Formats: sequence, structure tokens, C-alpha cells
Amino acid sequence: MEILVVEDDEAIRNLIVSQLQDAGFDVSTACDGVEGLASIRSRRPDAVLLDINMPQMDGFAVLEKLKSDPATREIPVLMLSAQSSPEDIHRAVHLGADDYIGKPFEARQLLRRLNRMLSKITPA
Repeated sequence: MEILVVEDDEAIRNLIVSQLQDAGFDVSTACDGVEGLASIRSRRPDAVLLDINMPQMDGFAVLEKLKSDPATREIPVLMLSAQSSPEDIHRAVHLGADDYIGKPFEARQLLRRLNRMLSKITPA
């Protein structure tokens, strides 16, 4: 399964990529929202891990465009953000996020939530 990580912080992006690859996932990356949206549209990953605070286009805008496009709306999205107020979480869920994890997070938590999200789209 291919996971797209859209994260502008290189250190966090590399850490997530390493964790996902160690768990057996194929991983692609984007470093901002514009690149992320283009990658989603061209690659059609199995799932997206999406940061909120990014240059050019924030994660909320990416999520809104992704979920409003019939070709990409079914791709599950797990939001990762240091913004974890109830308003931010509500907005992400309202826009169509499948899950939301606040930063900092533990690798086990990320993998558990990602696998749970993927199990909803992949028959056991």
C-alpha cells in the first residue's frame, strides 16, 4: 500500500517515512500543500498523512479540494498537526478527514491509527 506523507518539516517527514517503511508501506512525500494535491491527483495513494500548517496551501485547503473531487474523495486522510484545538479537529472532520493525530505523537500510535483507517477500506 502506498502512503503519501504531506509534511513541510523535513525532520518530521523523514521520521514518518522511516516509520512507515519499517512497517512495510510504500511511501511517497510532498513538502507543501500544492505539491501534495498534485501528487494525490497523479499517484492516487491508498492513504494520505496530511499536515495542516504548510506553505502555499494549508492542509485544510488540500483536504477540501481532495474531498470535493469525485476522483479522490474516497482516499482516506489522517491529519497530523500541532494544531489540536477542538475547533481544528472539528473542522478537519467536517471537511472529511478520517482521523486526526496531534503532534507530537508516538510511532505506535501513528501506525495503529493508520492501520485502523486502512482496515475500513481493505477487507480483512
